[in-house]
Amino acid sequence: MIEEIYTAVEEKYFSSGDFNGMPIYGLEGNFDINGEAFKTSVRKGIEDDILTARVDGNPHIRAFSNIPKEKILESFDASEYPGHICLYPHEKRLINSNRLAEYSQSPYELELARGAGQLDYRTFDLSVLEYYRNDPRYSYETDFIHGQISITDEFFESDSVPEHDQILLQTFGFAYDDDLNRYVAVFLRYLGNLSPEHQRVWAAKEVKGNIKLHPDYYASSILGSWGSRMSIFRAFTEELKIINEMSVLIGKPAIFRNSYDEETPKEFGFLLRPTQSEFNNFMLLLDKMMSENINKKFFENDVDLESEEEREDGKIIVSQKGTIQILEDWINKYFRPADPEPIENMMKTFRKVRQLRQKPAHKVNADAFDQELFKQQRNIVINAYDAVRTLRLILANHPNVKENPPKISDRLYKGEIWDI
Repeated sequence: MIEEIYTAVEEKYFSSGDFNGMPIYGLEGNFDINGEAFKTSVRKGIEDDILTARVDGNPHIRAFSNIPKEKILESFDASEYPGHICLYPHEKRLINSNRLAEYSQSPYELELARGAGQLDYRTFDLSVLEYYRNDPRYSYETDFIHGQISITDEFFESDSVPEHDQILLQTFGFAYDDDLNRYVAVFLRYLGNLSPEHQRVWAAKEVKGNIKLHPDYYASSILGSWGSRMSIFRAFTEELKIINEMSVLIGKPAIFRNSYDEETPKEFGFLLRPTQSEFNNFMLLLDKMMSENINKKFFENDVDLESEEEREDGKIIVSQKGTIQILEDWINKYFRPADPEPIENMMKTFRKVRQLRQKPAHKVNADAFDQELFKQQRNIVINAYDAVRTLRLILANHPNVKENPPKISDRLYKGEIWDI
């Protein structure tokens, strides 16, 4: 009997289109599913690695592989029979199935066909995302915890884009090894939906090892929670937005010309490839969002926007002050902290970002590849976030802001920020 049961289960598995399980009640027309002989055969099939079963959660999909047989049998024995028990071909039997040949050009769909779990994930070199981020035909969105990729409406079903390139990756996330090296992570169910051509592109970039999902990507994707913190990049733009709201409360124009909270540049995130060129481009963008973004009109009538210098011949030269110097003059005039270190660090960071932006003009190794750039960028991003947060805390002391403070999310207020 077990071979007849297996044949029916395997047919359901491959014909479902999504490698679904066969609910035991679905076999009722061909077998006496309530008979002791049938139940005994199914249990023996699980013991002998002919069948496997899922009982908990959504049993119609094999969410995870490598569940211990003992746990499966325990759930099988403890559940209401036949209930919602779903049967699957065991991986050891699937290896020899002649149905696998049709997936030979689709490596991740093949993994699913061979019994991998829909929510098993694979990890990849970050550079696999460059193709989509840099191609205007794709919509590439990420907060550096979660992300998604799709073909834009303009090119969907367009003759100018081959069908195999009209891809959709419903979700991807990030993952880390023990040294905090970053990788892309994608669940097999979404990899299997890519075209065969794109599956092979991703397979070429796959990285194996002890790599774990980002805690908040795991929480939102597997546990169904909202996560515990926000991305440091999102926190950065939220700080700019709140600072501008405080500026208005003070009765001034916004300190930053653009808060970037609604349209954040897609390049504003962790490097996808540790080259000097990409690092330089990021520093250019970061400086544009910091010192170059400062609005001098905020400081008018409060501090001098120009400086005077007497030459040896006695002539006075008037020059425009830089935005960093103007900001520092204004803070020193109106704010006297008990501990000056946070402000000193803030100004050092503004100047460091400006310095790193200007430095590439004298470099010739723009395409140098250096893994240390990942860590260098992360440290700069952390310091840049601390700098704008410090500025927000300074403005929070103004009487007008204290009287009517803008709304700040709990995570931002408490500093619950992911910097990985």
